[in-house]
Amino acid sequence: MDSPTLHNLLTVLLLTPLASAAIIACFLRRKGNLAAAVSVGAAGVIAAITLWVVCKAGPIPPSTASREWFRVGDFAVSLGFNLNPLAATMLLVVGFVAFWIHLFSLGYMADDSAKARFFGGLSIFMFSMLGIVLADNLFMVFIFWELVGFSSYCLIDHYFQKPSAAAASKKAFITNRVGDFGFLLGILGVWAAYGTTNFSELEAMSAGKAGITKETWLGLALFCGVLGKSAQMPLHVWLPDAMEGPTPVSALIHAATMVAAGVFLLARTAFLFTPDALQVIAAIGTVTALFAAFCAFGQTDIKKILAYSTLSQLGFMVAAFGVGAQVSPAIGASVAMFHLTTHAFFKALMFLGSGSVIHACHHEQEIYQMGGLAKKMPVTFLTFTIGVLAIAGTPFITAGFFSKDAILGIAFEHNKLVFAALTFGALLTVIYMFRLWIITFLGKPRSEHAEHAHESPFVMLLPLIVLAVLSVAGGYVGLYPESIGAFWKKLPEFHEIHGLLLGVTCALLIVGAGLAFTFYKPGSEKDRLEVSVPALFRLSRSKLYFDEIYGFYVARIQQPVAVFIRLLDQALIGGVCVRVLGGGIPGLLALGARQLQRGGLHAYVYWFLAGAVLFTALAFGYAAR
Repeated sequence: MDSPTLHNLLTVLLLTPLASAAIIACFLRRKGNLAAAVSVGAAGVIAAITLWVVCKAGPIPPSTASREWFRVGDFAVSLGFNLNPLAATMLLVVGFVAFWIHLFSLGYMADDSAKARFFGGLSIFMFSMLGIVLADNLFMVFIFWELVGFSSYCLIDHYFQKPSAAAASKKAFITNRVGDFGFLLGILGVWAAYGTTNFSELEAMSAGKAGITKETWLGLALFCGVLGKSAQMPLHVWLPDAMEGPTPVSALIHAATMVAAGVFLLARTAFLFTPDALQVIAAIGTVTALFAAFCAFGQTDIKKILAYSTLSQLGFMVAAFGVGAQVSPAIGASVAMFHLTTHAFFKALMFLGSGSVIHACHHEQEIYQMGGLAKKMPVTFLTFTIGVLAIAGTPFITAGFFSKDAILGIAFEHNKLVFAALTFGALLTVIYMFRLWIITFLGKPRSEHAEHAHESPFVMLLPLIVLAVLSVAGGYVGLYPESIGAFWKKLPEFHEIHGLLLGVTCALLIVGAGLAFTFYKPGSEKDRLEVSVPALFRLSRSKLYFDEIYGFYVARIQQPVAVFIRLLDQALIGGVCVRVLGGGIPGLLALGARQLQRGGLHAYVYWFLAGAVLFTALAFGYAAR
């Protein structure tokens, strides 16, 4: 495929969801079914173009033409596309998975009175996410990065009449702005250091070097954006609360695409990180993986358990990048992106599966109000089980095994401490995911809603089936198209330690599942951890008091400082500078001028004549000179 044709296809791909959002906003705000059809149709077009580009393009050229948007002196911002194998991988995840989530939404949101607003929000989100994937420079990424934040704010706040949803959307928006401020500083620093933010040019400057030789803080500043979007500690607090949005939003934004944007950014800019920065990144990813896995045990809301699971898996990806990129930027990017891809399949599957359960149980989300759903919802049960087995890393029959095996392998070879921590995190993952599975689907129904639950309609089951297939086959890299096959070839091979890794994975699965079945009995009415070790359960449920610490900071430190600054502004700026200095001679002149405006026509005539005389005298005086 030649570059002009590819450029035209990518332009259509990017503008399709924007056109969908514009049509819905301008003409279909009161026509929910038609708005849904337009949005799902746009998602279908995106999926079709994505598959065509990825499967038919063959070897993808490193970039296509870009156009200058505006210039101020030497500073210029351009808009263009860069579709390399890395971007093609992310494009496949975003375009293909998003279509099935859109399709699922047709059934899940069927009775929602604000359906048009919901699907319009999905379309503007797709436009923003595709812009991040296709961007050829950091400034263009930042523009769409902020649009993603805006669209996620709108989607989380879909049920805006609920105070918890309104608070969650504001929390997500503000928390991401903290990370994005550091991200912007990093972009400006890169431009100041290299005179460009174009990815191809930056990579060429670092060719042949073991990471860029500039200051470590540039990489860490860019990483601040990842802390926000991918919800890494300490900016992780927004993601669990974001579950207040509709479940398809959780699947699209908070499992498969938006939170993965930070990991994609790391892979896109892998050549900009020094070894010192990568060590910090690996440490933060590892701590996040363990912390989130621990917190998952204290949750009884099915979506929040999956939210903390997402946090933990994102920690795995970030840690894998931090360790792998110290060996080679290509290895760090490939290992992290491999798990990002498989995670998008099985985590979107589990979020949509939880949506099917919630829909069947009349929007009940507490797992201890469920139970016995395996017989009542066999397709949902089977597909959700595949998702659980995938995230547990079941050998050979799930995609999660291969990507998690790659992470543990790279950690074992290059950082034993990270390997030990991630292995323990993987064990916790198996336990809390089987806990969720046992309590939700096995035993007897614990509520009237669970007793009368029934299988979801086919439009909701079809995406589950497709994603279940991908959760099995997505780990076999030989099945991927040629255009991204070159990217997977960068994955390291662990022939010498493969037996060890396989043994570790099998042991984690057996021990974790055994502990889950021992500790969590089907049909139990209360969490055994809460009964057996109440202090540990409370600590897990408290999420280590991060929300309380941030609340204390805002109320006791930030707010008083803001009040002091406001008083200083009123006293110094508004009082001394404006009223005192501005009330001197300028104030007297203004007072005198006001006295001339008395509202009398005769007075104005006299002033006009006086002015004319004065003007004439001045004119003749200058002429005489």
